[in-house]
Amino acid sequence: MVTDTATLCLYDLAALKHRTQDTSDWWSIPEDELAEVNAGHCLFLNLGADGAYEVEWSLEEDAEVGSGPDYVAEREKVYHLQVPSGEVFLGAAEDVSGGELEPDETCEGVLLQLKPGNYACIISREASRIAIVLKPSIQGINMLDELIRI
Repeated sequence: MVTDTATLCLYDLAALKHRTQDTSDWWSIPEDELAEVNAGHCLFLNLGADGAYEVEWSLEEDAEVGSGPDYVAEREKVYHLQVPSGEVFLGAAEDVSGGELEPDETCEGVLLQLKPGNYACIISREASRIAIVLKPSIQGINMLDELIRI
């Protein structure tokens, strides 16, 4: 995936429907970005630099996070996401809903089809390689004080 905003995003299209009429760069206001991330509506992954990134994602449906002990390596971070419709976009943040537009087939990102519900997103990064593992979760919100930086 290529980003010109040094940021990737992951979100269910229905969760940010209320932002479609907002400006296309609404998320560049840190307070707005953090509010939506903490509400579980989206995850903005600030990468520190524009460019091309190799992104691998996987779904682990068999174990629900929060229902037993979980092992997460130190370099991995866990964030929570609400998926009300099951239509989830993973791509460059410049394609996030806003400016009366939503991601479609012209965007470089991918539309994932997931079962509606809450997900824990386990994210790790090594150089330009990013891995995202999605697991069903009880929790659907985040309580962050700062923006996500990976």
